Amino acid sequence: MTEAEKLEFEIMEKAKQLAALRRAEPDSPVEDYSFRTAEGEIGLSGLFGDRRRLLVIHNMGQGCRYCTLWADGINGVLEHLEDAMAVVLVSKDPPEVQRRMALDRGWRFRLASHGGGTYMTQQCAMDDHPNMPGACIYERKDGKVIRRGRTFFGPGDLYSPVWHFLGLAGLEEADWTPQFHYWRRPESLDDGGANLLD
Repeated sequence: MTEAEKLEFEIMEKAKQLAALRRAEPDSPVEDYSFRTAEGEIGLSGLFGDRRRLLVIHNMGQGCRYCTLWADGINGVLEHLEDAMAVVLVSKDPPEVQRRMALDRGWRFRLASHGGGTYMTQQCAMDDHPNMPGACIYERKDGKVIRRGRTFFGPGDLYSPVWHFLGLAGLEEADWTPQFHYWRRPESLDDGGANLLD
């Protein structure tokens, strides 16, 4: 077994230890933050529906290609996640902008906007970054909403396999940047190119 293979197994074991530590964290009650959706205002407690647990994906909004990368990946396993808990993607963008972005990307998430307010500054902040991408797990317990776990997204994290495949190929973070779209307009189009939206 190579040193790289040994380290990979060690990382998998550390991930199990991390999950155990998160399960052991004490309850952290949070307020019933308000969000805007296409259907109107809703509190954090309302985002659970009839579920006990809620995964809130923190997306920085339409201006972040990296957040789009994570959301694209999570969208691919959304049905599996929704079998275990409620899932919603939140950002500062207004609901109509979120909807356009979701339609463009083929996202199936329920969407809610925190509008860049208190939720963002209290639940999405890390160090001096007021709007960090990541996720929180909330749970309903004894009539309260508690935060069970929180994580942040960044290149090389546990939540996007793209970085690990790039690393396997010998590429570093500086070698590649995600894009919103990979299709490029050809110099000439067989259909003449009229009314083409880039």
